[in-house]
Amino acid sequence: MKKGLILILALGLFYSASAQETKIGFTNADYVLSLMPESKEVQSQVEAYEKQFSNSIQQKYQDFQAQVAEYQQNAPTMTEQVRAEKEQELQGLQQSLQKFQQDAEQSIARKQQELYQPLYEKIQGAIDKVAAENGYTHVLRAEALLYIADEDTGDISELVLNKLGVEAPDASATDE
Repeated sequence: MKKGLILILALGLFYSASAQETKIGFTNADYVLSLMPESKEVQSQVEAYEKQFSNSIQQKYQDFQAQVAEYQQNAPTMTEQVRAEKEQELQGLQQSLQKFQQDAEQSIARKQQELYQPLYEKIQGAIDKVAAENGYTHVLRAEALLYIADEDTGDISELVLNKLGVEAPDASATDE
């Protein structure tokens, strides 16, 4: 009985001591990313990649619309069998266009992930260094916080920006 009580007491003291050593910070990685000069270049690359697909989709859509218009113009003079075949062909083209558009969206998302990943890794490295240098035991995403007792406490976004060599436009902007 005494051993159990001592163990519970020891665990309580350990928990109490470790809770006092906890230092929690938070940052908004997307805010930090938006201020990084490399981010503008990556965004430009993503937009150029997206434009390639957009141009292709637009051309395919115009071709499809032209074929639909031709069908509508000639449908009254077509036999039932030719009309049915043409409608089936148009449905196939429409499905192909939709699939191309879905594939393009997935490809753009992959490209965006590929291009932004190194920047997020760089931000994570800066967060790790800031946390270690300033004694933070936990760093949370600012977007996940539901309540902060003192808004000036724990926001390490400016420290992360400094670690990355990026100057924040205004200290109050980190509250976004």
